[in-house]
Amino acid sequence: MPKLLIILMILFSTCFSWSQTSSKKHDEDTNIFSGRISRLNPSAKLARIRTDFANIKFLNRKDRIDFWNETYPDRRCIALVEGRTNDYLLVRIPEYDTCIRKVHFSSGTYLHFESSDLDQTVTVAKELVEILLKKRLAMNAKKTRHQRELDGYVEKVEAVNKRYEILRQKLEIEWQKELSSVEEDKSISFTEFKNAEARVNEIDTKLETYRVEDHNLKLDRWSLDPELYIRK
Repeated sequence: MPKLLIILMILFSTCFSWSQTSSKKHDEDTNIFSGRISRLNPSAKLARIRTDFANIKFLNRKDRIDFWNETYPDRRCIALVEGRTNDYLLVRIPEYDTCIRKVHFSSGTYLHFESSDLDQTVTVAKELVEILLKKRLAMNAKKTRHQRELDGYVEKVEAVNKRYEILRQKLEIEWQKELSSVEEDKSISFTEFKNAEARVNEIDTKLETYRVEDHNLKLDRWSLDPELYIRK
């Protein structure tokens, strides 16, 4: 068991060392790139370089670039960035004639480039990327939390709907019961009303049958003056 642990530690140390070396080499390569001269303008001391180096986007005007021919790696010259696109660099070579003899370049020559200004810009960009990644991580966590809350709202709405649906059903049942009770009371009252009406009619009939006249004479209503009423 101890031997296995030692072997694992050695493997881990080797992998970590290789990772560090690769990372360092990768960092060194961020400011070193290659390209081919596509056009030269000797009178203006300009050279247009075609390259597929993605980090040329970090080069700014007046940035210094050292360049050399891979055949003569110790002979370097200086160029200044005048402009760039996604695939081309336009550089000005102050010592144009000297550099042609020193580096030996012409249209179509494949050159290597290195820029300390580019290295500084890339370092700043990496720091900015680290900050942005941290911000993105925090915002993504916030987004995930709010997404869970939004998903929870849907469930809450469904729960509220179910609860109030049950309450609505109960209320509707009670409503129907109350209506039935009112209708029943109405029916009872109507029956009692008819019974009372029948009794009143029955009593009226009996009153008519058994009514005794108090006076044999009737009042003559033709006169407007009560004192002139005449009994017949």
